[in-house]
Parts: sequence; structure tokens; C-alpha cells
Amino acid sequence: MKEITLKVEGMMCGMCEAHINDVVRKSKGVKKVTSSRSKGETVIITEEGAEPDIEKLKADIAAMGYTVTDVTVGEHKKRGLFR
Repeated sequence: MKEITLKVEGMMCGMCEAHINDVVRKSKGVKKVTSSRSKGETVIITEEGAEPDIEKLKADIAAMGYTVTDVTVGEHKKRGLFR
């Protein structure tokens, strides 16, 4: 599984977070998504062997009035119950 972090400008409230999460969830290969307006980021956990189209995600988010300024892709590290 991969962890994709999108730096997103323009999120001001919980509804902004929810709107971005809804758009991301519609992409194929998304297992989990969380957005944080205070951190200015959206974190996507992908399904094994499937990754969403980053350029399409950026375009869909931009169409809603937000700006993706940076994308980081890495391996998702599962955390244990007690870390």
C-alpha cells in the first residue's frame, strides 16, 4: 500500500475537508482518505496494487477551487496497536 500526501491550499473549514475527501474517494484504488485544514494536507492510503491518477486528482480538486501545491508518495507503514 502507498501513502500519498497532497499539500492543499484553500481549505478553511470542516466542509472543505469533507468536499475534498468526497472527490478523492471517487478515485479508483483509494482505501482511506483524511484531510486536515490546519495542516493543509490530504493523506490518501491506496489499496494494494492500485493507485489513483494523481493528475486527475489534482484537476478534480482544482475544479472545486482548491490548489494542490505538492505531492509526496511513499510506502504506507501500518502502525501497531501500541505503536
